[in-house]
Amino acid sequence: MLRLFARQAVRASSKPSVRSFGAAAPEAELKKTALYDTHVKLGGRMVPYAGYSLPVQYPDGVVNSHNHCRNGASLFDVSHMGQLVLTGSKRIEFLESLVPSDLAGLKEDQARLAVLLNEKGGIIDDCMITRRPDHVYMVVNAGCKAKDVAHLRAKLQQFNTNLSATEKVVLNELEDRALVALQGPQAAQVLQSLLPNVDLNQQQFMFSRNYNIFGVDCWVNRCGYTGEDGFEISVPNDAAPEFFLNLSKIQGVLPAGLAVRDSLRLESGLCLYGHDISEDISPIEAGLAWLVAKRRREEGGFPGYEAIMNHIKNGVEKKRVGLSYEKGAPAREGALIKSQEGEVIGNVTSGTLSPVLKKPIAMGYVKSDFAKVGTKVGIDVRGKINEAEIVKMPFVPARYFKPT
Repeated sequence: MLRLFARQAVRASSKPSVRSFGAAAPEAELKKTALYDTHVKLGGRMVPYAGYSLPVQYPDGVVNSHNHCRNGASLFDVSHMGQLVLTGSKRIEFLESLVPSDLAGLKEDQARLAVLLNEKGGIIDDCMITRRPDHVYMVVNAGCKAKDVAHLRAKLQQFNTNLSATEKVVLNELEDRALVALQGPQAAQVLQSLLPNVDLNQQQFMFSRNYNIFGVDCWVNRCGYTGEDGFEISVPNDAAPEFFLNLSKIQGVLPAGLAVRDSLRLESGLCLYGHDISEDISPIEAGLAWLVAKRRREEGGFPGYEAIMNHIKNGVEKKRVGLSYEKGAPAREGALIKSQEGEVIGNVTSGTLSPVLKKPIAMGYVKSDFAKVGTKVGIDVRGKINEAEIVKMPFVPARYFKPT
């Protein structure tokens, strides 16, 4: 679930094609996570991103770092994301009035990817929602954090009218906790070595647990934004620097930055908010119909219900697709996608040179008539038409944890 937004003219030298990061803001105005000094100490190259100063890469280089996550265990700082807690007995009902997920059907400690919707059925943000015993824990995108909190508070003011004290939903922002992601096929082995009295095979994908690691109270959700097995770990700010350093010292663990998160998520066919999904795109257009639960399709009760059901029943004019080609420069956001006859049929929303596949890959939207896998298209990259093909996603198979 971790997402990268805005841009800056910054390039990482170790990778042929790297997304630019950051918002144009003076260094003095940037926020710093609790791990800022730790990144500098470890050699992280800091850049502006979503109002924060964050590492875009480390000394091992982007390609090496990317491949390490696909084969080992990588450590990311995602503390810029918004961590929220909702309490009150009506918390599930409140959130179901804003998202199309079946949250009532979640088991205790189970997490689910969800989308906050506007009245047109567009995506305000994507978020992770975890049903804990006495609260709901949410993680929202860094670039949408202020907007999301304002949206939730406005809706709460209406929802809480005439409710009792125990029923009323209360929203708290957890500004005192950092968030660290340990990702890769060796992530579980690394974490298991620190939890001798726990069997991590019993913690399923998209389930959360509380563990004491290095003497620190940690909230650990088995999830991630890389297509690999992994964990997102919430820790108190004051313990975060030593926690991150201790993890980075374990054999096989390397810190990684924003550029790698972007290339990993794109290989895995995962959307980047503000690029592949937005307030003008519905979950159906984005190929995320599975986020609209069966019960919610029947009952409704969420914003944009009629528009989304119309998309489900009658189809959409455009669809998100995967694209790849063998030769040429990687396509960037905004690159035009054309039919073989030269008609403009869509545009690229994300693109990179895949370190695993060693060829350009991209995501974008095309007219529905051209969205079938195997369709030949052209992508205009700086005036040159690259012959591409609509392909199935993910580009690199996901390896999320499955119990044996």
